[in-house]
Amino acid sequence: MQYRKFGKLDWKVSALGFGAMRLPTIAGNQSNIDEPQAIQMIRYAIDHGVNYLDTAYRYHNGQSERVVGKALKDGYREKIRLATKMPVSQVEKAEDFDRIFNEQLEKLQVKNLDFYLFHGLRKEIWPKVKKLGILDWAEKKMSQGYFSHLGYSFHDEYDVFKGIVDDYDNWTFCQLQYNFMDANFQAGRRGVEYAAGRGMGIVVMEPLRGGRLAKTPPEVVAKVWESAPQKRSPIEWAFQWVWNQPEISLALSGMSATAQVVDNIAIADRSGLVKLSADELVVIERARQAYQGLNPIPCTGCNYCMPCPNGVDIPRNFAVYNEAHMWNDLRSGIARYHGQGPQGGMTAEQRADQCLECGECLEACPQGIEIPDWMKKVDAELGVAQ
Repeated sequence: MQYRKFGKLDWKVSALGFGAMRLPTIAGNQSNIDEPQAIQMIRYAIDHGVNYLDTAYRYHNGQSERVVGKALKDGYREKIRLATKMPVSQVEKAEDFDRIFNEQLEKLQVKNLDFYLFHGLRKEIWPKVKKLGILDWAEKKMSQGYFSHLGYSFHDEYDVFKGIVDDYDNWTFCQLQYNFMDANFQAGRRGVEYAAGRGMGIVVMEPLRGGRLAKTPPEVVAKVWESAPQKRSPIEWAFQWVWNQPEISLALSGMSATAQVVDNIAIADRSGLVKLSADELVVIERARQAYQGLNPIPCTGCNYCMPCPNGVDIPRNFAVYNEAHMWNDLRSGIARYHGQGPQGGMTAEQRADQCLECGECLEACPQGIEIPDWMKKVDAELGVAQ
């Protein structure tokens, strides 16, 4: 295993971290984790050098922390740094902080944690929990020895991310969605650079974009990978792109099968030995463009069509639709259209079916997209009953 710097800490973290969000389940029931297999996977990873384990209150409908606690018995707790997260979206009053945190310690069967995160901070959530005193609460918990380092995971735009970094001087780390398809998505590369400049460790989630980059690629993308002089699997290309950036502390992988753990550890073992050349970075950029070329709507996200007089979020409708077609994953597109999904769903007011076909957006679109026509298509495909 290769190890990397973690912000300002005098400690090195494994290039690969184990994310306990996609543990193996029985009959596809997220609440029913296959405990023997999950425990075996976690311990195999630790035995092979992984020293960072990430879970959260909400993962597997509250069952992930329980299984992680069992996996860390028999001396395994002492071999790793443990991270879990406060579900800030579920906090209604200040008393919830202690209630939830105590429940987490009980589930994990530990007296303290190494890393603690505020889970999924967004523009609308951060002011609410900040007003409830979450930073003072966290400072007190750290002074009492309940956890050592404070950070947050994030799903919003760069300006929101920067504001949260600036709101508190003692962040140790942050966790961002980041991969070669999402270099400019949400906080993106600018967020990585800004947080690293403040001495924060950078934990990357979704380096394989929720497993999509691990799937057999479409033919147009497969040809790009085949053209590279250095042969790697699509999975390794994605991981090495992340590890090629020195600001990144580690890449989390939510592994759901033993074979995935074995393969990812082997790839991580090579991470410190790989420095992508300029030509290889060009190959990755070509793969990104090939994926994006699968988008049926040629929207660039310039936002010139906004604001819509009727409140429709035109670029977001197009992004959700394009994503569903790019990854051949209509089910996820339908879920996001109906307000669900880890990246945040759409509200009823933002959806394509609210388009009144006034035509104001047509004059503003530099791509000449027939927006009202596409709004009908988006709603016809994604607006179906779940």
